[in-house]
Amino acid sequence: MEKFFAELPWQALAGKALSICLILLGTFVFSRMVKKGFQRWLDKTTGDTTRLTFICHMITGAVYVLGIAFVIYQIDFLRGVAVSLVAGSGVMAVIIGFASQTTFSNIVSGFFISVFQPFRIGDRVRFLSGPSGIVEDITLRHTVLRTLDNKRLIIPNNNINGEIIENASIMSSKVCQYLDVGVSYRADLDEAMRFMAEEVLAHPASLDARTEAEKASGVPEVTVRVIELGDSSVKLRAWVWSEDVPAGYAMICDLLKNVKERFEREGVEIPFPQRVVHLAQMENFPCELPPYNMMCKK
Repeated sequence: MEKFFAELPWQALAGKALSICLILLGTFVFSRMVKKGFQRWLDKTTGDTTRLTFICHMITGAVYVLGIAFVIYQIDFLRGVAVSLVAGSGVMAVIIGFASQTTFSNIVSGFFISVFQPFRIGDRVRFLSGPSGIVEDITLRHTVLRTLDNKRLIIPNNNINGEIIENASIMSSKVCQYLDVGVSYRADLDEAMRFMAEEVLAHPASLDARTEAEKASGVPEVTVRVIELGDSSVKLRAWVWSEDVPAGYAMICDLLKNVKERFEREGVEIPFPQRVVHLAQMENFPCELPPYNMMCKK
């Protein structure tokens, strides 16, 4: 009787199902262990983590591929179909090649990004096509970009491969930004320029970007110049250096307020456009103006 029940087909199927479940569970658990191990390693790493993150994704992907391969191997009829197709004429290889062309291209592009590093995790980048933000992750298929409004852009690696990228952090994070202020034609330009330079130097986020040679030759730490003679004002520009883009943006906002208040204290006028409109008297017209701009009839 025991031998009879041992040879029943449902027991064989149950064994196969149990094996498949154990393989899938082991694959999931092992991939989670790999991720957690790499995450602990990344937390202790103080340098660039871009390559380590990409290697983590590659190993995790390899674990899933091996797990799926073992699952397929447990199914007898799929194993036979696969062997017959491969042994026949290589049709399976052609199908896989066409089906995975985009995926393979994304993986290769992600590998090149990880090796040559046109950008790294944490860099602030802007693509020529428009999107910009901070790189959060580089996976086998795509790159995750966090925008300034805290949204995530999922960009395929293959699309990035052909993009022109502006990277503010690839060599140095420090940036130069413009502080533009218009003053009246009656203002003393030398004094106004000196006030702007003093306000920039007084800001705690201001960075001295001069080289040693420039310091020795007496180049000022903050450069202020006249850049435009406008319709109602003379535009002054100060070149302001900061440690990175967020610090520079906050500093420009502060300096606009500080410079305005300083100019008000020092009596430097910041003009605004003014228009004088003269209304003609009605008796100057040959007749009354008709409604709706209709033609005047005598």
